[in-house]
Amino acid sequence: MSVVGLDVGNDTLVAAAARQRGIDVLLNAESKRESPAAVAFSHSARLLGAHASGAASSHAPFSSPKRLLLLASRPAPRDLPRLPFPVDVARSGAGGGARVHVDHLGRRIALSPTHILAMLLAYLRQLAEDDLGAPVADCVISVPCYLTQAQRRAYVDAAAVAGLRPLRLMHDLAATALGYGLYRSDLGVAGGPTFVAFVDVGHSDTQAGVVAFDASGMKVLSHGFDADLGGRDFDEVLFEHFAEEFRDRYKIDVVGNVKASMRLRAACEKAKKVLSANAEAVVNIECLMEEKDVRGMIRREDFEKLCAELLERVVEPCRRAMADSGIGLDKLQSVELVGSGSRVPAIARVLAGFFRREPSRTINVSECVARGCALQCAMLSPTFRVREYEVQDVIPASIGFCTNEGPISALTSNALFRRGQPLPSVKIITLHRTSGFTLDAFYVDENELPPGTSTQIGSFEIGPFQAHSEKSKVKVKIRLNLHGLISVESAVLIDDDQRDANSADSMELDSNDNMDHKSRNEPPMHRQDLQIVESIYGVMSKQELLEAQEQEQQLAYQDKLVERTKERKNALESYVYDTRNKLSERYRSFATDSEREEISVNLQQTEDWLYEEGDDETEAVYTSKLEELKKLVDPIEYRCKDEEARAEATRELLKCIVDHRMAAKSLSAPERDAIDNECTKVELWLRESSQLQESLPKNVDPVVWSHEIKKKEEELDMSCSKIVTSRARGHDNDDGC
Repeated sequence: MSVVGLDVGNDTLVAAAARQRGIDVLLNAESKRESPAAVAFSHSARLLGAHASGAASSHAPFSSPKRLLLLASRPAPRDLPRLPFPVDVARSGAGGGARVHVDHLGRRIALSPTHILAMLLAYLRQLAEDDLGAPVADCVISVPCYLTQAQRRAYVDAAAVAGLRPLRLMHDLAATALGYGLYRSDLGVAGGPTFVAFVDVGHSDTQAGVVAFDASGMKVLSHGFDADLGGRDFDEVLFEHFAEEFRDRYKIDVVGNVKASMRLRAACEKAKKVLSANAEAVVNIECLMEEKDVRGMIRREDFEKLCAELLERVVEPCRRAMADSGIGLDKLQSVELVGSGSRVPAIARVLAGFFRREPSRTINVSECVARGCALQCAMLSPTFRVREYEVQDVIPASIGFCTNEGPISALTSNALFRRGQPLPSVKIITLHRTSGFTLDAFYVDENELPPGTSTQIGSFEIGPFQAHSEKSKVKVKIRLNLHGLISVESAVLIDDDQRDANSADSMELDSNDNMDHKSRNEPPMHRQDLQIVESIYGVMSKQELLEAQEQEQQLAYQDKLVERTKERKNALESYVYDTRNKLSERYRSFATDSEREEISVNLQQTEDWLYEEGDDETEAVYTSKLEELKKLVDPIEYRCKDEEARAEATRELLKCIVDHRMAAKSLSAPERDAIDNECTKVELWLRESSQLQESLPKNVDPVVWSHEIKKKEEELDMSCSKIVTSRARGHDNDDGC
């Protein structure tokens, strides 16, 4: 079983696999290491990755999976105007009710962000299986640190729909740090940990973190982020600049035209890359709108002035990460800059001013996250042996609990899992309750979340039950797992009249992950496991998950059917062209004039049919057409191929005759004469058959086929072997007498 790391970015997808020799980034069907994070639909086909991106001119692809997930928790989504496809946003239902609608196979389909994410994960799974030649299930998937519980569960649900089993949802920077630190032997050797800051400027977000390394592992100290600042925002600055310039100069409104906006945004992204290495860039687009060609130019210094506000925001996640880490800038050994949006020179310059040192670029900015995820997957999988290396992440946002009766007295500010504490973590709270109750989970501080994100997580209904005593208490075990997902694992009602009558709630850390531990001197207690009903806001129900899995299976089956149909159509088209060429060259002397004319007519009719009414047919129809052509061409092909095979078979038969006559020289006269007689009969048959064959034209079936000559060779071998065997048996009988 293979293990892989999957980096689902907002713009690109990267998959890496752990192999015995190390970590390899996997190639897609176009032999590229990155694939577009896009899904497109036509009336009969679903397109993924590069195929979806290439279809942008006729079918706008669904892209930006991270932003679609964020739409679920934003009351006023700022991403909607930028998306080249309509999105319906509601405040209820799975994924917050965000939906995109497509026409596929004659029906209207509503897709949630979770299902679109599942399609991209399924694409990566198939990519990995094609590259590795083995089934793929175990994986580690990268996620931004700022995702809410509902969004993290969306990743887990999407993986289930895609047929994957995630061993961990790993924060982007933790994955980057793992790939950075595992192979370095110089970290933490000077008597203390080595501190490194990582800054990831991605396509749609910016994340920063501080990590402590030593010889035994790594520990993330802090996270900082801006969920709305990435490379695409710098593209948008150029887009707005040129849209205004073209409106004034060419009198066209690019913003109001979806197709023109897509083309201009693509040109602006290229211009940004040009400005990374040059002082100026030119945007030149033919027939952008209203049959007008447009041209514009911008200098790097002007671009940086337009981006001044964005550049100021780049520092804020770094400032927050440094403050939460508790260390000074002078303690940092280096600052590593990664992410697809980090190539803008002004970003590196601004970060250098904040950290008082030049950022390093020793990591592959596009592949580091996927590589780190693959390493973590190998560590967690029992099929790989990796050296002991501890990977400790931290909780990015404080999570609190309260009951339907009010706050829990044992929790300061209602926080159970505090920001900056190790992840995963298990806590036990003891509540004095005599009947069923509800635990509500929430984020303690909205400032620790992306702006506009709801702080509500969900509720856990404990019970119903009826305690036997007012001194009864309920011990509740709450886990924050490797995915960063909260769950109430167990709730136990304990009735004990002998215990302390203190009715205050309490909390403890369950370091042994065992709530049933009892001291020998403790008197027996009455324990009752309580029912737990979980309700997380904005996630798929079990029924919705099953429906999504069924829908994905149907779409995957249709994808394979479309692919097989395309292969059959291509095979038919290739057969038409190849046969036409062979008929005028290689097959010419093996076909009669009437055969050539009949085949040529059928080839032309098939070609015309392919480009007219046969352009969109079923797999069975293409297969039937191909078989009809082969029935006409196969006899000619057999004649041609058999002529070459017949010459080879003749040489082999003549060699066989010579070999048997040479071997017979060591035998007695009767046996030698018998073998020579057999060889002579075969030789005579071959001579007569060859003379008759040479008298016939090539465009008729041969009088003797190559397989008949091979059969004669086998018969000669058997006859000669029988003669030699009879002689040996006769000698044995003479010896016995």
